[in-house]
Amino acid sequence: MMKIHQYICSVAIGLVLGACTSQEEQYDASGIFETTEVIVSAKGTGELQSFQVEEGQAVRQGEVLGWIDTLQLSLKDRQLAASLLATESKRLDEKRQVAHLRQQIENLQREKERFTTLLNAKATTAKQVDDIDYQIKVLQNQLVATQEQINSSNSSLSRQSESIQAQRAQLEDQIRNAMISSPITGTVLTKYAEQGEFAVPGKALFKVADVSRMKLRAYITADQLTQLQIGQAVVVYADRGTTDRKRYAGRVVWIADKAEFTPKTIQTRNERANLVYAVKIAVENDGFIKRGMYGEVRFNEE
Repeated sequence: MMKIHQYICSVAIGLVLGACTSQEEQYDASGIFETTEVIVSAKGTGELQSFQVEEGQAVRQGEVLGWIDTLQLSLKDRQLAASLLATESKRLDEKRQVAHLRQQIENLQREKERFTTLLNAKATTAKQVDDIDYQIKVLQNQLVATQEQINSSNSSLSRQSESIQAQRAQLEDQIRNAMISSPITGTVLTKYAEQGEFAVPGKALFKVADVSRMKLRAYITADQLTQLQIGQAVVVYADRGTTDRKRYAGRVVWIADKAEFTPKTIQTRNERANLVYAVKIAVENDGFIKRGMYGEVRFNEE
């Protein structure tokens, strides 16, 4: 009985080892699942007045998750708005400012016509006509000088207004940057700050990633390059425990155009291959796949 028992155990162990070896050989390449991660940093300076972010939280692209104190920015913007209003109130209305000069010139021109008629009838002297003509020229020169002065003053005011408006635009941009939002739809992976802390531009606030779309970064040998092309459908397996694997539909989205040395943590079909090519395979995640998890891929599975 002892010999029979030992024989059965030996056969069972042999079958298990054979099954494991067979299962390990049922893939063309292996790699690690990864996803696009984005570290969101502060763009403004001030206290984090609100920061509603927790690790594992699902966020939408553009969703406001908090803001930095903007009181001082708002007060400065009010000051600039008042300054802009005061500057614009100094702007001169050229038409109103020179209206009296134009009226005087028109009156003298009519007077000149009347005296010219009298001169032709020999009822007045040429000197009187010349005097009126001289007065018209003086007023015309005065009109031109006044217009130039008004235009120069208004141009200066315009430059001041443009400068104030540019400052207000910068403030408005800073106020917008004080709002903290997620650049992508995904899940918060890491939280680096807390409400009430002081933020400065570049300070990391949280890390977010779209874990609904994962990529398996695998490595293939030069001989396998002919079996793959961009857009090709493949079968991906994610490790599920020590013996089980879960199957997913995958699609090749990137193939490296340059070989590299085989990473120590990655196996290829030919483990002795020194140079390999990296490939990325897109996989829709059902929630089971995690970042850093090992996965395997078959190029042609019937």
